[in-house]
Amino acid sequence: MGKPHIPLPEIRAAAEACHRCPLSQGRTQTVFGVGNPRARVLFVGEAPGRNEDLQGEPFVGAAGHMLNDLLAIAGLSRDDVYIANVLKCRPPGNRDPRPEEIELCAPFLREQTRTIMPDFIVTLGKFATQFILKTEVGITRLHGTLQHAGRFSVFPIYHPAAALYDGSKREALENDFATLGELLRQAGIVAAAPDGSQPGGEGRVPQVRSVAAVPPDELGVAPQPSPVKENESFSQQKLL
Repeated sequence: MGKPHIPLPEIRAAAEACHRCPLSQGRTQTVFGVGNPRARVLFVGEAPGRNEDLQGEPFVGAAGHMLNDLLAIAGLSRDDVYIANVLKCRPPGNRDPRPEEIELCAPFLREQTRTIMPDFIVTLGKFATQFILKTEVGITRLHGTLQHAGRFSVFPIYHPAAALYDGSKREALENDFATLGELLRQAGIVAAAPDGSQPGGEGRVPQVRSVAAVPPDELGVAPQPSPVKENESFSQQKLL
């Protein structure tokens, strides 16, 4: 028998009390996650930025506004989904997360995922994708492709901030969110429009990209055991 799911407020309290890595020393506050605790779609980004650190909520500011627009393409809103990050504290200068930081912070996301138990996990950007899929394959090859990790359907997409710095990514993001909307419609998560049109607007024909060229053993999609052992509580793993 598996261990019971931990309520999100308890996981949040553990994250707020965490000082396992130096990132805790520079944070204004932790950025735990926000959204529907029973969401069937979980979005995972990489780490908080400056605005997120100040407001305590993931994906605010320009990247957040873009994410809202992209969610609409898929027939979603923030009220429908849950949004979290791999790291709960902001790396200084918005630098990339380091492997040791991801390792130490990962149990919080794993427990969030167990508690929410979504059908789809949408990974935003390189670090979230490589963490969830346990792969070294880059986001350029994986975006817009449907993968699986254990019971979860995983759909990698570029990070919305990528389009703020590289306009060519905007079209790829919009196409991938249109494809996501179609996948969610097929799964019964998003309803088709009354006129029968697909998410993403008139004229879109979303298609899931193929990654047949990627060797199966290069995609580390096998579920990974959590550092939290089945017979030990969250706090006994010294996450508090």
